[in-house]
Amino acid sequence: MSDQSVNLTPAGPPETILDPEPTGVLDALAAALGAPESERRDAVAAVVVRWPRFLDGWAQLGTLAADDAAAYAAFRVGYHRGLDRLRQNGWRGSGSVRWDHAENRGFLRALHGLATVAGRIGEQDEEERCRLFLHQLDPRWPPPELD
Repeated sequence: MSDQSVNLTPAGPPETILDPEPTGVLDALAAALGAPESERRDAVAAVVVRWPRFLDGWAQLGTLAADDAAAYAAFRVGYHRGLDRLRQNGWRGSGSVRWDHAENRGFLRALHGLATVAGRIGEQDEEERCRLFLHQLDPRWPPPELD
């Protein structure tokens, strides 16, 4: 756990920043995402099997899923693994987890993906909870690149 992962500010709630991923993990995901389209999903799946705590790997796997059931499962794993990682970094259930910090993006992508797929499969209450949570974590949600 990082000693600097939760920043207390007089202007608002504490902000949590996840520890950065090792370069090798990021390189493996970049290579997997660069694979030919017909091989990309399996390549990303191999990354998350090797590094199951890698949040952006789960988010990318959800994006590449063949159907909504597989997407929902991948995004949910990324979301729950993300909650575990946030708690390990000092988050206590409230405070900011902002997109501005690249380290937080895998978790936020997984939560955003979960909200989107939940809406597609008729889980409106979960979609609403996830979208509200995103806005609580980052009041400027959504970032322009996800609009």
